[in-house]
Amino acid sequence: MARFTLPRDIYYGSGAIDELKNLKGYKKAMILTGGSSMKRGGFLQKVEDILHEIGVETQLFEGIEPDPSIETVFKGAAAMRKFLPDVIVAIGGGSPIDAAKAMWVFYEHPEATFEEIKKPFNIPKLRNKAIFVAIPSTSGTATEVTAFSVITDYSTNIKYPLADFEITPDIAILDTDIPLTMPKTLTAHTGMDALTHAIEAYVAFARSDFSDPLALKAISDIYDSLIDSYYGDKDARGKMHIAQCLAGMAFSNALLGIAHSLAHKTGAMFDIPHGCCNAILLPSVIQYNAKVCADRYATIARMLGLTGNTDKQLTDALIDSIKELNKKLGIAQTYKENGVSEELFKQHIDEIAANAVLDPCTGSNPRKIDAEGMKKVLTCAYYGEPVTF
Repeated sequence: MARFTLPRDIYYGSGAIDELKNLKGYKKAMILTGGSSMKRGGFLQKVEDILHEIGVETQLFEGIEPDPSIETVFKGAAAMRKFLPDVIVAIGGGSPIDAAKAMWVFYEHPEATFEEIKKPFNIPKLRNKAIFVAIPSTSGTATEVTAFSVITDYSTNIKYPLADFEITPDIAILDTDIPLTMPKTLTAHTGMDALTHAIEAYVAFARSDFSDPLALKAISDIYDSLIDSYYGDKDARGKMHIAQCLAGMAFSNALLGIAHSLAHKTGAMFDIPHGCCNAILLPSVIQYNAKVCADRYATIARMLGLTGNTDKQLTDALIDSIKELNKKLGIAQTYKENGVSEELFKQHIDEIAANAVLDPCTGSNPRKIDAEGMKKVLTCAYYGEPVTF
């Protein structure tokens, strides 16, 4: 038996944030956000105003950092236990929504430990105290519809993806007015994160007839709209916001692969944004996985109108197209070109490889891999060398 899980409700389009009015009847909402962008754009105030209009008391928890820490999670959970919300509303990029998901766990289960919940599918039953509403401001992580949350342990510089269907939000609000505020670099990085989600979901071990159409539609729409979105086109920004959500629905159920395993372990270590790490890694990972699923990559290439007579030629064309997309988005293709010194790389490669093998995303990669294989893939991504093993 298999499972396919999505939020109960997804509201989308311009002005979709108004659908918060459907929370009428709830009593208290804890609103969680990151920096000041949602406040500057007036979206945070709009959330508060709508909730107040329907009689919901609110409390704000702001300042959640990029790549949220375990300490921030515990701090937010303590604030929730004091305020006792029956609705949790997270607005912003992937970081505040991810952090709020983890806070939700410790709000409802203060006896739990991070060591327990970081084990895949080991989160206790939620919704005993609150439901969860996610309002994303960026077009990449799709955390508003996924069973994942990424939390960083800064004592080890390791990102831990929490994975459990319990933390899938109840309501996702995709207001396409919000991503219009994204700067170009963030648009590029989050867009490549979304593309990696969709491609990895299409070849992942748990892929299904439910996830495949979502993944393919996401890939097609991302290719159609990402460059225009990067240059600020309003319609393209809206299309990307929906496409990244489709990718999220696919990978939340099909799972991911070693591009994400390595991105989780290199991002904090090398201080490179998660989406940028995925953009660097994706061509190398496709080359590695093509030994077992070139037909799947060829299907993607054909859908995109790329040329080739064999699965290998089509896979190579897909890799070349991703590298060209990175170039157009101003993303350097290797870790070395992104400023990671050889000294730092060699100092941490063994540790990164070992930790990447243990990452929850590794188990769903279509081709098995060990620590030595991880080192080889990462080395190719560092120098820009082809993966030939």
